[in-house]
Amino acid sequence: MIQLSPDDVERAVSLAPSDPSLLTASAAFKRLQRRELTAQQLLGACLERIRAQEPQVLAWRHIDTERALEHARALDAGPIRGPLHGLPLGVKDLFDTRDFPTGYGSAIYERHQPVTDAAAVALCKAAGAIVLGKTVTTEFATFTPGPTRNPHNPGHTPGGSSSGSAAAVAANMVPLALGTQTAASIVRPAAYCGIVGFKPGFGLISRAGVKSLSESLDTVGGFGRSVADVALLTSVMANAAAWRDLPADSKPRIGVCHTPHWDSASAAAQQAFEATVQRLARAGAFVVDVSLPDAVAALTAVHDEVMCAEAFKALADERLQHPELLSERLRAMLERGAAVTYEQTVSHRAHVASARHQLGRGFAGYDLLMTPSACGEADAGLTATGDPLFSRIWSLLGLPSVALPTGFGPQGLPLGIQLVGPSMSETATLGFAHWIEQRLHG
Repeated sequence: MIQLSPDDVERAVSLAPSDPSLLTASAAFKRLQRRELTAQQLLGACLERIRAQEPQVLAWRHIDTERALEHARALDAGPIRGPLHGLPLGVKDLFDTRDFPTGYGSAIYERHQPVTDAAAVALCKAAGAIVLGKTVTTEFATFTPGPTRNPHNPGHTPGGSSSGSAAAVAANMVPLALGTQTAASIVRPAAYCGIVGFKPGFGLISRAGVKSLSESLDTVGGFGRSVADVALLTSVMANAAAWRDLPADSKPRIGVCHTPHWDSASAAAQQAFEATVQRLARAGAFVVDVSLPDAVAALTAVHDEVMCAEAFKALADERLQHPELLSERLRAMLERGAAVTYEQTVSHRAHVASARHQLGRGFAGYDLLMTPSACGEADAGLTATGDPLFSRIWSLLGLPSVALPTGFGPQGLPLGIQLVGPSMSETATLGFAHWIEQRLHG
């Protein structure tokens, strides 16, 4: 249940000199650090945004206003706790939280109350973040959507599976939010909602306390309104302070990768992508067209089989004990997974290893790849969350990916690009993404 007291909101908002909810997390933290802004003021502004927009956006599953305000008051009375001091945080309802129910987007877990926090949540809290509540996820982070709507147009999907987290950040309800990605669950919602999303390389952030869907694919990441924001958030969870050092003067060598799925991108997405390439070239980036090796290009279908097969195993109890509470879409996905044999799994792993080796050699000629982040603007309707086509390959390879907004399409909805770095290149990838962001948005 969302607990939002109007009196508490009004008291907190009355303390704010302007509208801090519009600040990026990085800018807000600097003001908090200098005591030019209090945690109560920032939280109050975010709560006012929620009160005004949540009835339409439906980004949240649980909010506890009083708990958040108590935390903000305690932070204001003490020393700076860490790099997330005083920053309100949305947590995808796939992460266990001791202070909130955790439903994983399923009726099976409607009354589920964990007794511990997921590791990522615990680290954010220790760094001073104020966990405001739980954001909506699709069913077990798959393809059956929750109620969340796109803040830019409520008749369109916000993407998934991290639907609520992306929508909450885009609507200025919180400056930061946690997400996960198995196929495109960070990159696509960030693209559809016009914000920045970051999926670090596989395994760099602990998944302890996160509901498993696909053991070799699930990755923890986050959302913000700038590259500096997502670097700040994820660095805390990865114990990677170097990610927060973002030089703005390192011109990247960009491998422009249309991917085998270029024809699936809308005309508007294609035009915006090519215009972005030209703009970055004029700004001084070295750009070169890149064709993917055959082994890499074929990974999209492999990703789907791997994800379905691992989901069939991970959700064994749910499908055996409560099949009637699973959506038809999820049951079909698990049936596909049941058909994947051990021999196919061995073949898939060999294919991925070969593709990773071939692509690794290609990265010698460029610093990062640039691809579309989605097929186009967010799909109309709320019965699906869009196609993960442009992210499946990179999720399967476990590579770091940054989603950046570049503008708007003919429907007035965001368009963007995806930047993919080589393995273990998070620091450099974030730095290059920051350079690109500065040239695109100033």
